[in-house]
Parts: sequence; structure tokens; C-alpha cells
Amino acid sequence: MNRPPVEGRAVRSFVMRAGRITDAQRRALEELWPRFGLPYSAQPLDLTALYDREAPCTLEIGFGNGEHLAARAQAEPHRNFLGVEVHRPGIGHLLLAAAATGLENLRVIDHDAVEVLRDQIAPDTLDEIQILFPDPWPKTRHHKRRLIQPAFATLAASRLRAGGWLRLATDWAPYAEHMRLVLDDCALLARQGPSAASDATISRAATRFEKRGLRLGHEVADLAYRRRP
Repeated sequence: MNRPPVEGRAVRSFVMRAGRITDAQRRALEELWPRFGLPYSAQPLDLTALYDREAPCTLEIGFGNGEHLAARAQAEPHRNFLGVEVHRPGIGHLLLAAAATGLENLRVIDHDAVEVLRDQIAPDTLDEIQILFPDPWPKTRHHKRRLIQPAFATLAASRLRAGGWLRLATDWAPYAEHMRLVLDDCALLARQGPSAASDATISRAATRFEKRGLRLGHEVADLAYRRRP
């Protein structure tokens, strides 16, 4: 699970924090990683070979502790799921959940999601990208660290099939507005309003970060965009 250095990224959207890791999570990283984990590589993945089937594929970026990702993978066995995260305790937590429920449609990459999208995901292959409650980097001097930037929007959209979904959620109102401005300006994406389609948003359980935001009185904004033909 070593992350090789990749040149060309001056500013990242995350800061590595050690965090407390339990013995169970540590064992999961050692014992379950061969079953569910994928190494970072500069070569595009063959998703059909990876899951041994052809099926719609959802990529979740920054899945935290993985509760939401595991729940969706269990509830939607007809769909393949790929999670990208750099927080090792969270990865361990997801691996334990995946093993406990016998998930066969879930794989995990421990690496920077921008580099995964750029190098490991071929254009026009994903059916959905989901980004729930990314770090809003609220201080002005840190806005350059926000994941949702014009270059990222174009990259993410290019990895979606025509008609594929980009779904996002945040409880930080200024970041929600920033997302709208950036994504509305992406020529490959079209924003979907509440009445645009019945599946403009998906039913999901509240994530840990969402619950925290709600306790603080924040309003949650769900955004949905589709890849233009």
C-alpha cells in the first residue's frame, strides 16, 4: 500500500493525518487488502476484467469510513463500486465491513484521487462519480486546495460515459456555490435540477461528516451533473 511519488502535483486537496487506527483496522489492512485492494498504477484499469463482469461502475472519491460506500455496494449488487481514499483507518474500517457482508463488487485504491482519475481510469468508462463532503478548505488562502477546480471538473467529466452522473454533497454553503460556478462552467457537464430526472439525486444514509454538519446547523447541498453526449 505504499504510495509512489507522482510528479506534477504542487497542491493537493488533502493533508495526510495519521489518525488513530484500531488493531482490527490494522489487521484488515494487512489481511484483507489482497482481496479488496488495488495498487496505484499509471496504467488504466480494465474494469470488466477487474470485476469479472460488465456492469455499471461507480467511483466514490474520499469515502471516509466507508459506511455509505459499503451500504450502496450491498444494496446494489448489480453495480460495481470503486472507492478511493488516503485515510488508512477509514480504509481499514471499509475493508472490515466489506468482508463482514461478503461484498464481491467493491474494490479500493489507497492513493490521491486526482492521480487515480488521470492515470488509472480510462476516458468514457465510469457511470457515476460520487464526492460526498470533501474538505471545504474554508480559509481564503486555502481555496487553492479545494478538490473541485476547473481542471478537475474537466478530468472527472472526461472519465464518465455520455449520460454518466457526477454527484456531490457539501454542508459548507460557500463551497457549494464554488462547486456550482466551477461545474456549470465545464463544457462536458450539464447541471440537473430536482425535476430534471427522477434519479437526479440518490437515496443515501447521512455520512459522519454530514451528521456533524447538521449538528452545527449547516444546510446540506446535493448537486448532480450529467456528462453531455
